[in-house]
Amino acid sequence: MNELNLIEMSQSGYTPKELHFSEEGRLKLFKGLEKITTAVGSTLGPQGSTVLIESEEHISGMTVTKDGVTVAKSIALLDPVENLAVRIVKEAAEKTALSAGDGTTTAIVLSNAFVRSGDAAIVEGLNKTLVLRELVTVTEKVVGELKKMSKPVTDDTLVSVATISANNDPFIGGIIADVYKEVGTNGIVTVERSQTSDTHYETTMGIKVDRGYSSNLFINNHKKDECVFDDVHVLVSDAEISNILQIENVLKPIIQNSSKLLIIAPCSGNVINTLSANVMKSGLKICVIQPPNFGYKQHELMNDIALSVGATYFSEKTGDDLSLIELADLGKAKKVIVGSTSSIIIKDDAVVSQDDIDERVSQLTEAKAAAKTKSDSDFISARVASLTGGVGVIYVGGQTDMEHKELYDRVDDAVCAVRSATMEGILPGGGLALENISTRLGDNAEWSKEKLAAYSIMRQSLLAPIKTILHNAGLSYSDKYFELRFRKGHGYDVKAGKYGNLMKMGVIDPMKVTKNALQNAVSVAITLLSTNAIVTMARSYDTK
Repeated sequence: MNELNLIEMSQSGYTPKELHFSEEGRLKLFKGLEKITTAVGSTLGPQGSTVLIESEEHISGMTVTKDGVTVAKSIALLDPVENLAVRIVKEAAEKTALSAGDGTTTAIVLSNAFVRSGDAAIVEGLNKTLVLRELVTVTEKVVGELKKMSKPVTDDTLVSVATISANNDPFIGGIIADVYKEVGTNGIVTVERSQTSDTHYETTMGIKVDRGYSSNLFINNHKKDECVFDDVHVLVSDAEISNILQIENVLKPIIQNSSKLLIIAPCSGNVINTLSANVMKSGLKICVIQPPNFGYKQHELMNDIALSVGATYFSEKTGDDLSLIELADLGKAKKVIVGSTSSIIIKDDAVVSQDDIDERVSQLTEAKAAAKTKSDSDFISARVASLTGGVGVIYVGGQTDMEHKELYDRVDDAVCAVRSATMEGILPGGGLALENISTRLGDNAEWSKEKLAAYSIMRQSLLAPIKTILHNAGLSYSDKYFELRFRKGHGYDVKAGKYGNLMKMGVIDPMKVTKNALQNAVSVAITLLSTNAIVTMARSYDTK
């Protein structure tokens, strides 16, 4: 089928497809997976290689990086079937990074291992569906073992996690650790580009709201899909804004003074459409987010937000008339960062009374002691954390655009990894935690052939990260780990070139990163291994 025919068919409303069946189709999927794994996997570990990427996003037209996320995002293959595998594994890897902040490379390496070992283990005579079900079951068992191995983060291990996640950069690791020590484990750390070549950080008090922008049209930072305002007014109300005229007394001075406004209130679709249209047409600097949570929790959280920004809280519960709101009733924030699902409000010290905050925290502490249910206690704890937690901003510098981009990616990954570590603890790094579990997964002669196959797939696949790390350093797993097989927690530090207790040596991985990488990798493997037919768009390429 030539190019002209495809165009004509498309114009007539008919979209031709190509079909790929059984082994032939799966082999192409496996080939695509192998390609992205080879590229991304080469960056894994302290001795991992850098990757050179052609990139129109940079002045030089290229990017040099050791960041697995960046490498994965850059890959798109010409063959449509191979590229489907790339898209599937990228989605899983990005899901890992989104939920845990790191682990993209590990997720991709594990995905390839599960697919390869699964393809070899599921031989003729086995029920593939049952094998894959058993694989899900043994995955849950491995996750349980990881949770048992996990240890809480200390100040010392915090530095190690940050350093390792920043591709073993002690300077960056030290900065991240310092920030978290200042803002506390309840605090929020963000990463921004510095206007100079220096990398530094600043901390202040802030609050997180579990709501994002009400419309994509409010986004002004398209690179990060965020709406970011400095020196912004804040309106706080649980009363619905159903007509733009209700807040006319506020909008007029905001527009006249070219000020910025964050509205935290329920708004009708008509109001959101009107405001977002004016943002696009006239450059109005406004963003709208919905109130967090529901019921009494919403009322309490909105009170906390109003207190944090020095705003008058207009509430239906107290009979407040929203039409009476004026500019003086608005709060003030030093900065707001509004994402798709959550927002960060950085407090303005000149507006917020610390005495009022301390008084509220004291009241909440008493209320927590009197709480009758765990749910109520946890809710109060979250409110205290929100009121007392700080916000740290790491400003990343660089001499060149290329250096700037590469360092920013590393710092951003490391910050996310530390956040994950504080949430679910840490494990021995370098793939050792998965390796230890692999060696303990035994067989039972009474098991079904399908269950035996699933366990075999898991044992082999769990070794992939540690083998890749050693391979990237020019080493062999069989040589380095033969004598350590029964020494729990002991492994080979590739960077230092010596054996020991990896946790004590500072070779650490966040538990959440490892867990999510494993779960998402198994999901990819099940998708690819169970595929028997592939439908792609018909394509033709001009080879002239």
